[in-house]
Amino acid sequence: MMIKSIESKIRLATFLSLGSFLLCLSVVAVVSFFAYGYVRDSRKSIYILDPSGTPILAKQTDVQLNRAAEYRAHIAKFHSLFFSLVPDDKFIEYQMKQAMYLIDESGALQYNNLKEKGFFTSILSSSAVLTLRTDSVFLDEKRMYFRYYGTQKIDRRSSSVTRSLITEGSLVDLETRSDNNPHAVLITRWKTLENRDISTIDKNAFQ
Repeated sequence: MMIKSIESKIRLATFLSLGSFLLCLSVVAVVSFFAYGYVRDSRKSIYILDPSGTPILAKQTDVQLNRAAEYRAHIAKFHSLFFSLVPDDKFIEYQMKQAMYLIDESGALQYNNLKEKGFFTSILSSSAVLTLRTDSVFLDEKRMYFRYYGTQKIDRRSSSVTRSLITEGSLVDLETRSDNNPHAVLITRWKTLENRDISTIDKNAFQ
């Protein structure tokens, strides 16, 4: 009986020791997991200085988290640069230069075609002001394809023309961001599907 009692106590002690070890191991694992998460999240917090020198807390996020929004912003920015113009040759040159940072040679091809047709010369001669409103951007992230829908307004001294603009193209991710291409995206195979007048208002009729 004494031997059996000793064996039972040994088994009990062994069980308690093993249980305590496993419990401690579990506690260490849980604490380590939460500590790692805390350190990882803290590294995502950075301070940036505003123009006045005041530190502002900023959060680092996964680059793919809002990628679709970045794609749409990139597409809208390019079209605004390319189609929003004023009768100033320096301004037009600047707009086109900035737009070309966002697109491949398909953008330069359309720019040269418009230039050969005298499109930019007509803006200067008629003192036309072109503005573009983005209506919507259809985006297929799997195919990296987009279709842009916008409304362009051309104000001249004699008339105001509203045009429907639809373009399409593809997107390619770039490895690095830059001041000229902050979204690190390049528009490729861009072409205009529709650019037609939908309304014309003769300003002379109101004089």
